[in-house]
Amino acid sequence: MQRRTLLRAASALAPATLVATPELALAQEFPDKPIRYIVPVAAGGGSDLVGRTVTERWGKALGQPFVVDNQGGGGGVIACQNTARAAPDGYTLMQGYVATHGTSPATRKLPYDPVKDFTPIGMIGATPNVLVIDPKLPVKDFREFVAYLKAHPGKVSYGSAGAGSLTHLTMELMAQQLGTPLVHVPYRGIAPALTDAMGGQTQAVFPGLAAALQHIRAGRVRALAVTGNSRAAQLKDVPTLDELGLKNFDAVQWYGVVGPAGMPAELVRKLNDTLATVLQAPDMREKLGGEAVEPMAMTPQEFGGYIQRDVARWSALAKAQNISLD
Repeated sequence: MQRRTLLRAASALAPATLVATPELALAQEFPDKPIRYIVPVAAGGGSDLVGRTVTERWGKALGQPFVVDNQGGGGGVIACQNTARAAPDGYTLMQGYVATHGTSPATRKLPYDPVKDFTPIGMIGATPNVLVIDPKLPVKDFREFVAYLKAHPGKVSYGSAGAGSLTHLTMELMAQQLGTPLVHVPYRGIAPALTDAMGGQTQAVFPGLAAALQHIRAGRVRALAVTGNSRAAQLKDVPTLDELGLKNFDAVQWYGVVGPAGMPAELVRKLNDTLATVLQAPDMREKLGGEAVEPMAMTPQEFGGYIQRDVARWSALAKAQNISLD
């Protein structure tokens, strides 16, 4: 009786062992050749710098180099489609970010699903957006700015990096919560939007911290508030919007890693573990500091949930504010 019981237990365990072993063996052998790392923007920008900084160290941790493949164009659509169509073997990864897996799916009909078509690997990090104004405005802090908006309804304009961008939606989220309309002036990129804010053609803009920091320090724009859960290390005197009473402003310019849907769990775990080790290195915060990016290591499950919440956040705002690029 005891022998039959043991045999039945062994046979019940056998299928699980047979299923798990090939996947575990695959992860142990991976990688045995270079990994393609698609960055959905042109070379030379902040996102590209983040990707190259991380993958240089990540490749050493894995024992194989990453080959950065810049695929700009289409607002990240081309890169996302090529990633989603790749074999789910770990040799094609992509640097997803707030546009490809947040704001664009919320404002446009896309030929990819930001959740179903990808495997979340892990978060890299994020940088806050900062509300800056023309320093010639008679406004010293955020509360005075709100009072100014209410005294001039529909007459204050703001620039953005383009319709549907994070810089656009973040300002609209603020306007929605304040109940005060602003006039949107879209630009082709954040640099010209900042230039016109400094020149007085518009009164405000909500750029990423890296783009705005030099102008803030030079006094060309005045910083009033930042997004995120805590104050930015570079602007410790500038409060978060949450501190100022506005909610749901943990929104940030984030960067993470995704692969094609259907990647084996053990492979994802190995990639996530080594990425987390790279991000926890003492000098990585300094290396990413040029783009004001704070490392934010997450498990694949945490990162997948983060993507879903970001899409939901911006989709709700786009619907409420009637923002659609189709």
